Amino acid sequence: MDYVSALVPPIVMAAFFIGLVRVIVKTQGGAAKAKEDAAVDAMASARAGRTAASAGTASPDA
Repeated sequence: MDYVSALVPPIVMAAFFIGLVRVIVKTQGGAAKAKEDAAVDAMASARAGRTAASAGTASPDA
């Protein structure tokens, strides 16, 4: 019976991993894709603006 206790955890983890991959694949695209893309674009532009603003000022450590 040691083989059963040795095989159960990997089988359970594999089942959860397959479920996770299926959820990720199902949620790609669809009606929420435009909203997600807009959120990513907003974060990217905010980060770019913050980087450009910090590049123009000298840091106090320098």
